[in-house]
Amino acid sequence: MSEPRLLHVACLNGVNLHRMAYWEWGDPGNDRVLLCVHGLLRQGRDFDTLARAMRDRYRVVCPDVVGRGRSDWLRDPMAYVFPQYTADIVTLLARLNARTVHWLGTSMGGLIGLGVAALGGSPVAKLVLNDVGPHIDPAGLARIGAYVGQMQRWKTLDEAADALWSISTGFGPHTREQWLALTEPQLKADGDHLVPRSDPDIARPLKTTTPQMAAAGEAALWQAYDALRCPTLLLRGAQSDVLSSATAREMTQRGPRAKLVEFAGVGHAPTLVQPEQVQAVREFLLDSP
Repeated sequence: MSEPRLLHVACLNGVNLHRMAYWEWGDPGNDRVLLCVHGLLRQGRDFDTLARAMRDRYRVVCPDVVGRGRSDWLRDPMAYVFPQYTADIVTLLARLNARTVHWLGTSMGGLIGLGVAALGGSPVAKLVLNDVGPHIDPAGLARIGAYVGQMQRWKTLDEAADALWSISTGFGPHTREQWLALTEPQLKADGDHLVPRSDPDIARPLKTTTPQMAAAGEAALWQAYDALRCPTLLLRGAQSDVLSSATAREMTQRGPRAKLVEFAGVGHAPTLVQPEQVQAVREFLLDSP
C-alpha cells in the first residue's frame, strides 16, 4: 500500500521561520486539492484512510499544524493561536498553487477552515466541518482541557494506544488495527520510551482564555460562518460533547445552511476511518452543483 510524501514549507512567526510538515497523496501535478486539517492534539496522518479513498480525484494534502507531528515547535508557546495557524495554512496554499481547493477540518482544523473560507478572495470552494461549529459546548471544552498539555511516556505502542484510547472513546468504535494505525503516527521515540509528538505548551494559550475572550471568539466565529458562500457539509457525532445538537441545527438554518450528517454511536469526533463516514465526505465533495 503506497505511503504519502512528506514535504515541508517555511512559515513566518513573530520571531523567525518555522517549518510546517505536510503529507501529500495522489498526483503531485493535480491542481485540484483536498486540504485535510486535524484536531487540537492530532496530526495529518489521521486522514490516511480518507486520503486513500480520495486520491483518485484530488491531490490530498494533510498538514501537521505547527507544534504537532513532524512540524517544528514554536519558541513562544503563546503563539499557538488561530491567527498563526491560519497564516501558516495560507502560506501552504500559496505553495500548492491549486486551481480548486476543498477543505475538510476536524475540530480545530474545522475552525481554521471556517476562518480561511470566510476571507474575501478565499480559494475554498467547498467546506467540510467535522464535529465543530462557532459554539463549543463547555462540557467538551472542560474534558479536553483536563488532559491537554500533560507529559506522558510509554514503554510500548500497545501501552500508548491503551492510554490514548482512554481519552478518545468519543471517536466511536474502532478495531484494534484501526486504533493502532491512528496511534503510531502520534508518537516518537525518546530513549527507550515513546512520547507524544505534540508540544505540551500547546495548552498554555488555552489555559489563559477568559470567559470574555471566549465570548468574543464565538461571536467572531458566527460572523465568519454567516459570511460563508461555499457549500458546507457539517458532520456530527450523535453523542458529541463539543458540537451540540442545537448548534448543529442552527448551522443548518443560517449562513451557508450546512448539510448535516450525523453518525450514531460516535461522540467527538468522527475519525473518518469508517466506510460510512468516508462515503458521506466523498459524496458531498464530488457532487456537482
